[in-house]
Amino acid sequence: MRILLAILLLSAALRVVAAELPNNLQPVPEPPPPPPGMALDPALEPQVTIIQRGTDTVEEYRVAGKLYMLKVTPANGRSYYLIDEKGDGRMTRQDSLDSGIRPPMWVIHSF
Repeated sequence: MRILLAILLLSAALRVVAAELPNNLQPVPEPPPPPPGMALDPALEPQVTIIQRGTDTVEEYRVAGKLYMLKVTPANGRSYYLIDEKGDGRMTRQDSLDSGIRPPMWVIHSF
């Protein structure tokens, strides 16, 4: 009885989701070019190389050819990061990119 009820609720939810999607979707337009004299330097764009090592996936992040971060995704388990924080080539492990710093925030005014 529970399985039948779950199937009925799921099918009703799928109908609602399908009914809300518009039929006339357009592709996202290209962003406008930067103003003259403000062109982006392609050498400063990060370059990502994805390498398969055994069952692990390693993403290498480089700027101007210098390796600054690795993201390791094991086949079983959570991803972790190896980050060169000082630029000396020594990597430190972080389990997430969250620094843990939480600045205090207060509501000044609300409407």
